[in-house]
Amino acid sequence: MNKKLLPYLILAGSLIFVAIFAEFLTPFDPYVQDLEGALTPPNSVNLLGTDRYGRDVLSRVIMGSQTTLCAALLLLLTISVVGSLIGAICGFSGGKLDTILMRISDIFLAFPQMVFAVAAAGALGGGLFNAALALAVIGWTKYARISRGLALTIRNLPYIDAAKMAGTTSAGILFCHVLPNIAGPILVTAALDIGTIIMELAGLSFLGLGAQPPTAEWGAMMNNGRSMLQTASWVILAPGFAIFLTVAIFNLLGDKLRDVLDTKNKL
Repeated sequence: MNKKLLPYLILAGSLIFVAIFAEFLTPFDPYVQDLEGALTPPNSVNLLGTDRYGRDVLSRVIMGSQTTLCAALLLLLTISVVGSLIGAICGFSGGKLDTILMRISDIFLAFPQMVFAVAAAGALGGGLFNAALALAVIGWTKYARISRGLALTIRNLPYIDAAKMAGTTSAGILFCHVLPNIAGPILVTAALDIGTIIMELAGLSFLGLGAQPPTAEWGAMMNNGRSMLQTASWVILAPGFAIFLTVAIFNLLGDKLRDVLDTKNKL
């Protein structure tokens, strides 16, 4: 294990741990309202204060990590696997399938990703699932392009010719030789993409097109507290800082992972 990478893996793993076990880590029920204690400033009981409905902000931030981070990771897993598989098949096989799928990806790449996601999520009616679906529709193209380019390089290497001469099927070459050798660059891209996906999901929720009340989600929490920035700033600053910290950690992890794998010299 690379010593420079280990601290960032620990930090990222800690965030994922909190997201998975959020229900057991919250000091209060994040959905129970107490209107008499609404907008209480941070204190020894409510460390990050309460929101306009008297709900504990710290508890909602912790629970929001489960909603935001788990949704982002599931979305990332989907688009990276699907996109990489499509790109690898196109790059290795070529032909009409390559032409058709790459032209489709060109169409999606012509749209700004967030603008397309806003339009698609709005058309689908909002909700966290629809927001993730809107981002998935356009998000796979990046991985398809990267994996296709790598597959085009790999398919002409001597060990691919040797595998063909040994009687290995095209599917066997694809899954045993091509995909394992493009995993490094895809993994780096995915690690750097987590922060972007988190911000996009939070942005859609902030616009009212993602997670809907009373779901604890960082973007939706910022939307709920945007009118109280001057009077109860903790309501919006707490989830905002959670987004900042999470995105920073995963971006740093992606940078260190790229340095460790050094993908350009390994191809």
